[in-house]
Amino acid sequence: MSENVQPVTMQQRGDIAIITIDNPPVNATSQAVRAGLLAAIEGADGDARIAAIVICCAGRTFTAGGDIREFGKPPLLPMLFDTCARIEACSKPVVCAYHGTALGGGFEIGLASHVRLAAPGTQLGLPEVKLGLVPGAGGTQRLPRLIGIPAALELAATGRFMKAEEALKLGAIDTIVEGDLLECAVDAAHAAIEKPMRRSGELPVIAIGAEQAQELLNGVKRKARGQEAPVIAAQLVLESASRTTPQGVVRERQEFNRLMETQQGRAMRHIFFAEREAARIPGLENATAKDVKIAGVVGAGTMGAGISVALLDAGYNVVVVEQNAEAAERGRSRIASIFERNVASGRLSEQAMTERMQRLSIGCDLMAFTPCDIVIEAVFDDLDVKRTLFSQLSAIVRDDCILATNTSYLDPNAIARDTSNPERVAGMHFFAPANIMRLVETVRAQHTSAQTLATALAIAKKLRKLPIYSGVCEGFIGNRLYSYYRRQCEFMLEEGALPHEIDRAMEDWGLPMGPFRAFDLSGLDIAWALRKRQAATRDPANRYSHISDRLCEMGRFGQKTQAGWYKYQNGKPVADDMTTKIILEASREKNIARRSFGADEIRLRLVTALANEGARALEEGITLRASDIDLVYINGYGWPAWLGGPMFQASEFGLPRILEEVQKMHARDGSEFTPAPLLVQAVKHGKPIDGSA
Repeated sequence: MSENVQPVTMQQRGDIAIITIDNPPVNATSQAVRAGLLAAIEGADGDARIAAIVICCAGRTFTAGGDIREFGKPPLLPMLFDTCARIEACSKPVVCAYHGTALGGGFEIGLASHVRLAAPGTQLGLPEVKLGLVPGAGGTQRLPRLIGIPAALELAATGRFMKAEEALKLGAIDTIVEGDLLECAVDAAHAAIEKPMRRSGELPVIAIGAEQAQELLNGVKRKARGQEAPVIAAQLVLESASRTTPQGVVRERQEFNRLMETQQGRAMRHIFFAEREAARIPGLENATAKDVKIAGVVGAGTMGAGISVALLDAGYNVVVVEQNAEAAERGRSRIASIFERNVASGRLSEQAMTERMQRLSIGCDLMAFTPCDIVIEAVFDDLDVKRTLFSQLSAIVRDDCILATNTSYLDPNAIARDTSNPERVAGMHFFAPANIMRLVETVRAQHTSAQTLATALAIAKKLRKLPIYSGVCEGFIGNRLYSYYRRQCEFMLEEGALPHEIDRAMEDWGLPMGPFRAFDLSGLDIAWALRKRQAATRDPANRYSHISDRLCEMGRFGQKTQAGWYKYQNGKPVADDMTTKIILEASREKNIARRSFGADEIRLRLVTALANEGARALEEGITLRASDIDLVYINGYGWPAWLGGPMFQASEFGLPRILEEVQKMHARDGSEFTPAPLLVQAVKHGKPIDGSA
């Protein structure tokens, strides 16, 4: 925006002042907006020609939140809570006209107004907890006065958005406008002139009993799993019943400022900016994604069915091919059952399910892929199988059809080798369940064209996934690093820890599932097959643990066999004496004196294993940024956003401490844990691992 263009303007229409916020792209509540809005309200309030005021926004949306450029910097006056207090105190009725998205401070501007209108489909909410914060301009105090404590608490603690229709039903807005929003707002302002003003901050809060309040708070704590902001947001809403709005806003602001400085707050803002940065892929600035209408999927097992559902949800026509008619019918049933569960839970209507299934074609003839714009394979992770398949597909599909492999470990270059045009081959590594998990590692092979990569990225975004660029290596980003994480877990078993102790340390830290429970869930046989493939080339000088191999040799593959690291009773993991026996035997065989492990040491070792190999992946250009690694682990491996990911945590532990731990690993475990040069340089120069500011 030009320095000469004012982000807030006021024009007069008869006796109505129309205040317009125009601060593209999302009308963020920057210092200039806050100051301009405050000045406009004061000017209109003091002008005898003005009888009422309308606040609206130009462009595609109402104010969608704060100005991210101000995050982490000293506050600039006026603060939004001061501007909102002045709006509420205005002696003339103020009408807020919401449209698009009204989030955070944008929603709070309306809460401070006296009348609230919204265009159909407008989304409203207080998403601050998603940044590790709480509302800071009175949202936790005014909203419960309008819609009651239980509903306000849920919105503030989850940060979810609500549509205008729900907001109207709850009482957060007064009207949904079907016609011209501004004209209706002006009419509403005229109608409000002779009526008593309804200041939300002066409304009483309908108190709830202590037992209900504690139940609501306990529910938030359970879902938060250690995240602080949702609990504080819930407490602030509960406290609105015992404080005046000005008192509550002071307390709210104190918590906002405190949370801004916490590790959780820093972590969640790190992830917020990381997602914005991840979309910037060097070399794709001028690439145009091809238009995709028909997508093919090879295989309708668990992964193929999930990918198919994601494609159908995104509006694509989908062609699925299985090995034979029986497998195709099982695949159809598998896809339908996913939709049926969504219907049963209320996330999907019967009509929407029917429409999606009508866009699905499933059979057992590869020739069905001839009209497809992209074909994604989701078959068994075997190189020969995939190479044969891609050779067949190359002879069937159009010359411009993209071929994507969902392999989690194999080399896309080898898979593309027998195709007629390897420029159209890329990796799209979905994470299970593919219809739910957000991450897609989008892999650029040696010959992948810019358009192919741009198209794969665009499809992932249309699926509402988070595509993260990766180069080619075994395991790409996530599984490559995970193998080092897994090995340190097993080494600690040999040295004295037990699976449930390591799991408890990581779960108490915030992970929804500790590593050994996660290994059991994904299946021990998958990693076992990889280790057997690598056995011939394994460096004998590097440390190797046989514990997991022995479990697999006994047929203990995890949850699917009711025994792995744990045994399973009614689906629940229980520490197993057999596992402990195998672990103790491994320690004796290697003459390792067992010792106890503290939670901090467990976390340090696992973060170090991830961070050091992450630094190597950065050196090799497999990943573009340390923050991309964090996004992979948050969106593919269950790390909570408020931990910021393993690379962020490495910085929190301190890179000198991480380097010292890697050096210990190198001395103890072998050359594969040699300190990454990028890590050494970062410590030497006092910079982040990837050299960013």
